[in-house]
Amino acid sequence: MNVFFLCLCVCLALPRSYAAPAHLDDMMADAPKDHSHPKGEDHHDAQLDRCKGIEFDAITPDEKGNTFFFKGDHLWNGFSGPAELSNGTFKEMDEYHHLGHIDAAFRMHHKDDPTAHDHVFFFLDDKVFSYYDHTLEKGYPKEIQQEFPDIPNHLDAAVECPKGECVTDSVLFFKGNEVYHFDIKTKLTKTKVWSHLPNCTSAFRWLEHYYCFHGHSFTRFHPVSGEVTGEYPKDARNYFMRCGEGFGHGAGTRKMKCSEIKLNAATIDDKGREYAFQGSVYMRLDEHRDGNHPFPITRQWKEISGEVDAVFSYGDNMYFIQGDQVYIFKSAAHYTLIEGYPKPLKEELGIDGPVDAAFVCGDNTIVHIIQGQKMYDIDLTASPRAITREMPIPIPKVDAAVCDAHGVKVFIGPEYYDFGSPMVLAVAKMIPNPHKISPERFGCEE
Repeated sequence: MNVFFLCLCVCLALPRSYAAPAHLDDMMADAPKDHSHPKGEDHHDAQLDRCKGIEFDAITPDEKGNTFFFKGDHLWNGFSGPAELSNGTFKEMDEYHHLGHIDAAFRMHHKDDPTAHDHVFFFLDDKVFSYYDHTLEKGYPKEIQQEFPDIPNHLDAAVECPKGECVTDSVLFFKGNEVYHFDIKTKLTKTKVWSHLPNCTSAFRWLEHYYCFHGHSFTRFHPVSGEVTGEYPKDARNYFMRCGEGFGHGAGTRKMKCSEIKLNAATIDDKGREYAFQGSVYMRLDEHRDGNHPFPITRQWKEISGEVDAVFSYGDNMYFIQGDQVYIFKSAAHYTLIEGYPKPLKEELGIDGPVDAAFVCGDNTIVHIIQGQKMYDIDLTASPRAITREMPIPIPKVDAAVCDAHGVKVFIGPEYYDFGSPMVLAVAKMIPNPHKISPERFGCEE
């Protein structure tokens, strides 16, 4: 079995040392040690085990990307590890309320306002608390309507929705089957009824996908329409935590070693999203705060099955080459296959497949395609497209290549080689010293 695919088995069961840019949330406060949870559950001294089917009160990442899962007056920091008392991390909670739980939480995405961006908001009854660096901000708690007009008290869940995934930087608040879309800039709210979605006790945005948690299950939904695609609900213990034998996609499978990585393709799209592909899975490399997680390619590009030979980005389109076929996807918030594709590679780019690698540098209009020990240039503005230049390269067999602000990276097995530009690659007489694929970039083990 492909080793990279085996990594998928543990992709969502990472140690708490991973700083995910999007993980989970909750909170608490000033109560005597024998205080009770509002629902009659005494948790203060209990050893909670989320692998026994816990319904979370809230899930949120902090400004560093650590994800917190909340239940009662406890939290879990990350996808593995034991429960801890919430006031050990968010110390002021006990000073303001007898917080046996919190209702909802989210991390604000509002880059236009650095005083609010990346701050974590907790909700309890009719109050909202704002934290940064695990410290309560001055002036909080406040009435919810003071900070978020027209948002009701006693919320069930909340989740941020950045511009591009929602129309504007927004927050989605959940109460029953009503969803309140709150525009952060205008402070206007639109209310929708999503009766098809389970009542969410917590919500979580992770790697540009949205999850409604209910019981110990979750349902993925579209943040604007609420649409649910795929088979849901799914058990959270198989995806969002490490629960040992009996849970997860092959839980317990060893973590991939860096020496075992062998990429098929790599690219950076027009929004700066960086992807690496191996076998039937892909990994986001730019979202370090979310951790390094392989996913099936079909999760993002459902029309692609199996391995790809090369992937490159041009404008707001992403090209996938498989054999003698090419697929073109529009790279909006979510990728959409352009009507009429796939098409023959010869018809689209004027070259016969298969190919070993392909890349475009920045806003350039030339795609460089590598076959064997030759690199071909094709002008993407031409019609019809055809090879305009053919050059030898010093590397006999390339697995993948990508062009970034530092030049061209050529991948061969678990190593890559830096070249200052496509021309430097073409005229090089000797291969430079290799760099090893690192655990920091790929989440692999040395």
